[in-house]
Amino acid sequence: MRAVVYEGPFSVSIKEVAKPVITHPDDIIVRVTTTCICGSDLHMYEGRTAAQAGIVFGHENMGIVDEIGSGVALLKKGDRVVMPFNVACGRCLNCEEGRSAFCTVVNPGFVSSRYFAVFATFSSSSAYREYIRVPFADFNALKLPPGTEHEEDFALLADIFPTGWHGVELSGFRAGESIAVFGAGPVGLMAAYSAILRGASEVYVVDRVPERLQKAKEIGCVPIDFSKGNPVELIKALRGGREVDRAVDGVYSLNSSPLKFGFDAYLLAVGYQATTGDGKTEKPNVVLEALIDIVVLLVVLVSQGYTYPAILGRQIQLQPGVIYHSLLVSNSLTSLKEASAADGHFYTGKLFEKGLRIGTGQCNVKAYNRYLCDLIISGKAKPSFVVSHHLSLDDATMAYDKFDKRVDGFTKVLLHP
Repeated sequence: MRAVVYEGPFSVSIKEVAKPVITHPDDIIVRVTTTCICGSDLHMYEGRTAAQAGIVFGHENMGIVDEIGSGVALLKKGDRVVMPFNVACGRCLNCEEGRSAFCTVVNPGFVSSRYFAVFATFSSSSAYREYIRVPFADFNALKLPPGTEHEEDFALLADIFPTGWHGVELSGFRAGESIAVFGAGPVGLMAAYSAILRGASEVYVVDRVPERLQKAKEIGCVPIDFSKGNPVELIKALRGGREVDRAVDGVYSLNSSPLKFGFDAYLLAVGYQATTGDGKTEKPNVVLEALIDIVVLLVVLVSQGYTYPAILGRQIQLQPGVIYHSLLVSNSLTSLKEASAADGHFYTGKLFEKGLRIGTGQCNVKAYNRYLCDLIISGKAKPSFVVSHHLSLDDATMAYDKFDKRVDGFTKVLLHP
């Protein structure tokens, strides 16, 4: 069967690979009908991770059940299903409590559950292929109505719609509040859309790519072009000097020190590396600083990008004056303007001064996807507004190139094997 194979930085190809087989009674084999190119794939595509040539890309997938293992009880051959991007067992304590992103069975000792795409244990589950193996299928596969209706909407239940919703949830958002979303990639747009669905009074979306800002405007958000000025000041100018109630970071940045599985840390948001207004100069601290500056006192902001591993508390004790992966923690009440002068440094003083809380963590897709599916079926949600291209699997090489370069309106690409 055909699959999208990573050849090295900025290079993928279509190759013949072995069709997956059932290896456990709880497995199913799914014939993929739609899969999505995700911004987090670009970490590997750009050579920013320890991903090795030869792996099959992809972690957003849906399709038709082709084979079932002897232990599968809730599904049958021919069922239409969509899978979460992170694999979970459905049986451990974290899964039982709705934290499927932190399954301790499929990923013991690590921060969160495995992507469908990356790890050898589930290599036959990578999405950009004609067939995939789904482990713990009764738990991971969400059964959909038969047919082809809502195909492009349902495909987004694999990742970006639940992830955007999760960002708004982590922020503590309440109906009627205002919210700013930094980054109008697919997840940033889904966060903004989720805020609208949940009754936001005003939604500001910050980016510099015209097509993305236009998408934000089309769904009722206020687009903010950060190439034209400081986005914090631009938003406050529109609000008579007032800050917003909540904020979500829909972008991310990686440093150059990958962990065991190839990432500095897992990425929750699927935006792009944080840059200054020129769109070229990467600056890891720029978004978090803007989030702190734009949010009103004593509320929550969400950094969805795992940009700052020390803040996530991954077995790291924050100590003033110590640098963790290009993150300088300081307890001085230094202004953001002064902090910005030290690229890669983050000062906690303003965070403390305003009484803010930071929410982080990979999306627990299973906590949301069934209900978001019902919103789609009822006609109350149509997340596919973000989809820009429907292409065949054979077009993946071209699609990756354009998506990575942010050209020709490539906002969200759906591949159909």
